[in-house]
Amino acid sequence: MNSTQLHNDAIVIDGLVIAKWDRELFEDMRRGGLTAANCTVSVWEGFQNTVNNISDMNRLIDDNSDLVMKVTCTDDIRRAKELGKTGVMMGFQNAHAYEDQLGYVQVFKDLGIGIVQMCYNTQNLVGTGCYERDGGLSGFGHEIVAEMNRVGVMCDLSHVGAKTSEEVILASKKPVCYSHCLPSGLKDHPRNKSDQELKFIADHGGFVGVTMFAPFLKNGIHSSIEDYVEAIEYIYNLVGEDQIGIGTDFTQGQDQAFFEWLTHDKGYARRLTRFGEIINPEGIRTLGEFPNLTDALLRRGFSERQVCKIMGGNWVRVLADVWGE
Repeated sequence: MNSTQLHNDAIVIDGLVIAKWDRELFEDMRRGGLTAANCTVSVWEGFQNTVNNISDMNRLIDDNSDLVMKVTCTDDIRRAKELGKTGVMMGFQNAHAYEDQLGYVQVFKDLGIGIVQMCYNTQNLVGTGCYERDGGLSGFGHEIVAEMNRVGVMCDLSHVGAKTSEEVILASKKPVCYSHCLPSGLKDHPRNKSDQELKFIADHGGFVGVTMFAPFLKNGIHSSIEDYVEAIEYIYNLVGEDQIGIGTDFTQGQDQAFFEWLTHDKGYARRLTRFGEIINPEGIRTLGEFPNLTDALLRRGFSERQVCKIMGGNWVRVLADVWGE
């Protein structure tokens, strides 16, 4: 089977997109053959503003229902595939929107939130992000993890500190993920994960989504799709073929003000990092170029079965473990 056929037949899932949500983006998702994507609707926002973001996303999905549909279970993902639409899975990159209310985990689950990152770069009530001295999972954090397990929300550890991540992995009775990360074995960066961390999450039934965010790739903004596939292969060799997938971290359409907001604590306080120029790897500059990734993985020597798992099959299985459907 050629790569175009394989891509068209496969369930293709992007485990993290934080782009500018509009029709143009949804059209590009369809060009790329995306079956579903975990779309960020909260980073620094509290409860109220996060609800507002969900409200906006609901309206956008309704207005573009020829292209996209809301996804809250794995059956929805399969239905999106059948209908030729892209499923929007809504997720948080910070548990901050839960504030100090355990009951909000269920409230947001009922609104369609299925994946939540425990912290975004810094300390919150749950634990510590990857840019601070890591105090581990708080007592309240243990309660949040248990409640997320109960209602069926996946714990994401991509921007979370190493100690907090380890304690979430051990505390969770359901699989957890790094939805979008790269290996520090190829580039040393606070956001990248060590071989030991990658093996630890996999050994405990967890999942690794591989990002192509250029500042974390070996060759930075000069990276190509081959550099991205090299990172996928590196992680594959550590975690195996069943616990790896894609989480691009596409920021398509976002402006400089957005990145300033992302890179300051709480969106406005101290600067945490500078990304510099952000150019996605050559060959996969936009979501519309997703078919090139299927082709690049086949060229790298992955089998058709392995490619289908990496491109989305594994995500569906692990989400079913967490969501229960």
